Order: sequence, then C-alpha cells, then structure tokens
Amino acid sequence: MADLIDLGTATLAPPVALAPLAGITDLPFRQLVASFGAGWVVSEMVASKDMVNAKPDARARAELGYDQQGTAVQIAGREAYWMAEAAKVAAGNGAAIIDINMGCPAKKVVGGYSGSALLRTPDHALSLIEAVVNAVDVPVTLKTRLGWDDQTLNAAGVCARAEQAGVRLVTIHGRTRCQFYKGAADWTAIGAIKDAVTIPVIANGDIVDASTAQTALAKSGADGVMIGRGAQGRPWLLAQVAHVLHGTPAPKVPEGHDLIALVAGHYEAMLSFYGADLGRRVARKHLGWYMDDAGTPTQLRKEVLTAADPASVAALIPDALTAMEVAA
Repeated sequence: MADLIDLGTATLAPPVALAPLAGITDLPFRQLVASFGAGWVVSEMVASKDMVNAKPDARARAELGYDQQGTAVQIAGREAYWMAEAAKVAAGNGAAIIDINMGCPAKKVVGGYSGSALLRTPDHALSLIEAVVNAVDVPVTLKTRLGWDDQTLNAAGVCARAEQAGVRLVTIHGRTRCQFYKGAADWTAIGAIKDAVTIPVIANGDIVDASTAQTALAKSGADGVMIGRGAQGRPWLLAQVAHVLHGTPAPKVPEGHDLIALVAGHYEAMLSFYGADLGRRVARKHLGWYMDDAGTPTQLRKEVLTAADPASVAALIPDALTAMEVAA
C-alpha cells in the first residue's frame, strides 16, 4: 500500500478519497472534507448532456472550485459525444481528474442506460470510455461495481479493457447493481479486479472508519479506499483514516465550541452556495447527521429541521450540539 498514487498530472496523496454522493458531496461539503485532509474528493455525478448545455443545477454539482488540487468531476451518460464534450468542459475549467460513472444503481440513471447499466453492455461502455480518454489530457478514472448481478460479475474484464483504453485508476464498490446498498460489500471480490489490471484500484463500500478501511485493503489488495456514507456528519473521518493508514497528521476532531463553529460555518457555506431558501433545505440532512452524533433532544432537533427562517436555524445550532437527550 503506497502513501500516494501518481496519475501523472495529478497526485493522490494519501489514497483516501471522498466518494461522490448525490445531493450530499456538494462544493461546501467537499471543501470541508478537504480542509481536514483527504487525498482527493469527487463531485456529485453530473449528467454529461446537462453539463454541456449548462443546466444550472448540473454546473453547480460539478463546481469544485475547479482548479483546487485533488479534485475530480464525475460524469455520466450513454452517448459518446456528450460524454466527450462534458469531459472537455470540465477539463477546460480546470478539473484535475475526470471520473466516469459506471456504478450508480438508481433506477432513473439505469433506466437511461447510464451508470451501472453500462455493465450490461461492455462494448458500448468501452466506446464511452475511449471517447472521454481521447477528449482530454487530464487523467480519466472509472467508478463501477462488481457487476450487474451475481450472474454477471464482469467488472474485472471491463476494467481490464478500460485500462487498455487509457483509464488511469478504477474504483470498485463491492456490490452488484442489483444489491443497491443491501447486504455487505464484498471486499474480497474486489481482488479479482486488482488481479486483472496494473493500474491502481480503490476499494469502496461499507468503509466507515480506520478499522474497516484496513480490513477492506487486506481483503481486496487495493491501493486505497473511498469513503462515502461514513463521512456524513463526520467531515474529519477521511483525515482520521489517512492518519492510521498513512501516518498523516491526525486531525483535531472538533468538540464543544469548535464543533459549533464548524457546523455553523458549514451551514453558512450552504446558504451562500445555494441561496437562503434552497440552502436551508439542503442543509437539513447535514444538520441531522451532526445532531445524530451530538444526541440532540428530539424536540430541539425538530425545531432545527423545521424552522423556516435561516437565522432561526443558525441561532439554534449551539444548543442543538450541546444539549443531550436524557433517557426516561
């Protein structure tokens, strides 16, 4: 296990990454995670055609502060032309890495023959990969799953062909598409992909702390880990994992006034990024996760999540993070 992954024009150090999560890993959250120390962060998945046509919501999802180090823009689609054009837009704006989504299991995405549906049509998937690789000079990576279902565990073959086409790194979620997020991620099965390629392989799925990261690496032989849901409400988690795995500086996990300041700052960043009304609504999920860890009393939690005025929410944050639910 190396302490960094060199992709030529991009260096991933340490190899501990934030996974793309729709509606969660927006710019404010990615910046917060990066501030603690993460090898790289990946944007929410962006539909390639929407990105090229400059749909505001698509551009917002990919808005990384493009030129920030250690960032990737993830694109999805089913047509080579739009995939290539979206890659050009992202790279032209300074994205360090273009990531191709072949793992999203959502019915809306799969129904459009994108995401993990591409595992059912490897030849077509390869045409998209080739189009993206040929369109840009920055490294192209791929995120996918073990296969469509238990009878179609074809990720090893797909990734081997992707490597031949010029993909520089693959991330494997240790489930099939038909599993969605049920059951346990099969980290051992990721080893078949590692054996099939010479490029770096990143393990993903059910990695929620340093211990599960170590186990995932041991079972898969992967070169690094990608953490998604485990970082919800814990933006310092990736830095904690990197400290244990790679000896990077241990993050100072915020408590008390420091935690209040962090959450308040995150809330203000979301309001600034989305605007007051949408920002308040988007923030609810993040505030809920912070309050989960804080043990916020039920009534106070409800007040935070239902307050219509952003200023009222901000005023409630200090109490919400310090008041504890008392068992009856």
